Amino acid sequence: MERITAKYYIETPLDLEKSAAVLAGEQSSGTFIAVPGETEELKQRFAARVEKITVLDTADEPAIPGVLVSGGKYQRAMIEVSWSIENFGYNLPVMVSTLQGNLYELTQFTGLKLMDIELPPSFATAFRGPVFGIEGCRKLTGVYDRPLIGTIIKPSIGMSPEQTAELVGTLAAAGIDFIKDDELLGSSANSAFDKRVDAVMEVINRQADRSGKKVMYAFNISDDIDQMQHNYEKIVNTGGTSAMISLNSVGLSGVKKIADMGALAIHGHRNGWGMLNRHPLLGIEFPAYQQLWRLAGVDQIHVNGIQNKFWESDDSVVRSIEACYRPMFGGYSVLPVVSSGQWGGQAPETYRRIQSVDLLYMAGGGIMAHPDGPAGGVIAMQQAWQAAVDGLSIAEAAVKYPEFGHSVTVFGKK
Repeated sequence: MERITAKYYIETPLDLEKSAAVLAGEQSSGTFIAVPGETEELKQRFAARVEKITVLDTADEPAIPGVLVSGGKYQRAMIEVSWSIENFGYNLPVMVSTLQGNLYELTQFTGLKLMDIELPPSFATAFRGPVFGIEGCRKLTGVYDRPLIGTIIKPSIGMSPEQTAELVGTLAAAGIDFIKDDELLGSSANSAFDKRVDAVMEVINRQADRSGKKVMYAFNISDDIDQMQHNYEKIVNTGGTSAMISLNSVGLSGVKKIADMGALAIHGHRNGWGMLNRHPLLGIEFPAYQQLWRLAGVDQIHVNGIQNKFWESDDSVVRSIEACYRPMFGGYSVLPVVSSGQWGGQAPETYRRIQSVDLLYMAGGGIMAHPDGPAGGVIAMQQAWQAAVDGLSIAEAAVKYPEFGHSVTVFGKK
C-alpha cells in the first residue's frame, strides 16, 4: 500500500524517539492511552511510522512554549513520518489535517515545522493539477524566452473601473504581459467586480485586436464559492484568461473547485504567508506548501523576491523558486511569481541565483512610479532582464538602456 511521507524540523527537551512516536500516534491510530479496539493488526495497517530521525544541534532556550526543562537542553532534529494512503485517500483537507493538525499542539515539542512532503505516484491520477502551468501561461501571453513582466493596479483601493481601464490601456500599449488586481480589491463600493471586468476587458480586447497580443489580467475573484463561480464565469464570458485567488483565505477545497473549471489560468496569491512561515520552528516551509497548491490546480504562485521589502531572506526566496521548478509527477508545472518591492535592479541577481527566465516578474511601484511613467517602467523591466541574461551589471545596463538608466536614478537610491 502506498505511503505519504512528511519531513519535519522539530525541537524537544525530551527523548527524540519517544517524542516522534507521540507525533506519529497522535496523527494516526493512537491517543494518550491504550483503548479497546486498538489491536496490533489495526496499528500495523493504519498507524503512522517514524521512518528516520536525523539529530541536529541543541538550544538552551525553547523556540516556542512547550515542556520546560530546568537547566536542560532543547534537541533539534529532522524527522520523517509516513502514513498509509488508506488513512485519508485523496481527500486533501483530511490529508492536511493529518500532516498539519493537532501535532502543533503537542506539549512534547517546543518547535515543529513541516518542511517537505513525498507523495505517491497515484496522486497524479487523482488530481489533475495545474491546467496551464509555465508553458500554458506563456502560450496565453505569447511570451517566450524571457520572464513575463507584470504589474499590480495601484492604488490598490479607490480607483473607478474607468480609471483602472485607462491605466490598463496605457500598460497594454507599452507591452505589459500581465496585470492583476491587488489582493485587497474584490468588489468594492468604488469598483464593482462586474463593472471592472467589463471596463478592463473592453480595453484589453481592443488592444489585442490591434496588436495580436492579449494581456493577461488576473481579476481577484476571492469570495464564497458561489460568488467565485459567478466571478469566474464573468471573466470567461468577456474573453479574460486569468483569475486571482487569495489561497490562504479561500482554502484548498475552494481553490480546487475553481481550478477544476479549467478555463482560466489561476494566479495564486499567498497573502498571509508570514503567519504560516515566519517563525523558523513553527508552521510550514514553502517546498511543502507549494505541493498542496499544485495538487489543487494553481498555475502561478507567489514566491516573494530577491532583495524584497519583507522579512524573507534571498536564500529562502531562491529555495522557493527552486521548489516550483522541482518536477512533480512529470508535470504539474507551476509558474513562480516574483514580487515584493521589485524593480529592474534585482533582475541580475535573480538571474544569477536561479539561472532561469521561467518567471512572472512583478513590479508595482517599480513600474507605476517610473520617472517616464508606467510605459517607461515596462520597457525598463524588459531591458533589465535582457541585461541580466547578457551578464551586464546594473551600471553597464544603465548606460546601454535609457529607460532602465532612468529607473536607476529613482529606485537605485532606495
